[in-house]
This record gives sequence, structure tokens and C-alpha cells, in this order.
Amino acid sequence: MTSPGSVSADRSRAAAAVRGLARASRILERASDELSLAHFRVLSAVADGDERASRLAQRLALGKPAVSVAVDALCARGLMARAGVSGDLRAAALSVTAEGAAVLERVEAAMIVRLEELSAQVPDRERLLDALAGLGEAIDALRAEREAER
Repeated sequence: MTSPGSVSADRSRAAAAVRGLARASRILERASDELSLAHFRVLSAVADGDERASRLAQRLALGKPAVSVAVDALCARGLMARAGVSGDLRAAALSVTAEGAAVLERVEAAMIVRLEELSAQVPDRERLLDALAGLGEAIDALRAEREAER
């Protein structure tokens, strides 16, 4: 049985984790002035194979208008391209341009440097990196479960 004290400690630890993740996201965003974190998320999702804005919105847990604004901005900068989808006049296939791939690579490299700096400050760097990678996998699994329920 869980004691009230351990529930409080667990909640406090979870709150500290949430705050740490929020602060870490800000540090990652400041790693480069080439892309905002939101634009990084959209560009990297398209690079990973998500070609449709509606799929991006689901994967990134963003509203369609937010994804549209990001896609418009990335296309205007020449980092992403849109093409029509055969048989669906409303849909557009998204792709990362060569310039977009180069920017994504530079920004991701800068973010990795920041993450390495941060992870060097914890006692078990490998465990932290495994946990963060596992968090990404958990997000994907939860998203898949929710989509299956629909």
C-alpha cells in the first residue's frame, strides 16, 4: 500500500520532472536561431516521413491551424515543399527540401551539443539518454493507442 508521504514525494518528483523538461525544451530552442522549436518539430516530423498536415497535427498534438502556419512559414523559407496528392484535391504532400535538410541537420547538431552539456551534469548520463529516448517511444505508443481507439 502506498503511504500518503510517498504519494506526495512522487507528485513532487513528477512536478520537478515536468519543470525540468520545460526548462530543457527552452534550452534546446535556444541552441539555434535558425528554427523555433515548433518549426523544428514540424520539419523533423516531415523528414521522418509524415507527409500530410493532418497527420502532423495528430503526431505533434498540435491544432491544424498551428500546423498550417508552421508549414506556410517553412515553405516560404524554402525549407519544405508542398505537392498535390493525386485523387485528393484538398490534400498536399509535404517534403523537406535540400536546404531544409541542411538546416535540420545543423539545428539538431546544435541541440545535441546542448543535450550533451546537460547530460554531463547528471550522475548517470546513459540512463538519462535512455530515459529520454524511451519517453519518445512512449509518446508514439500512446498516440497509436489513442488512434486505435478512434
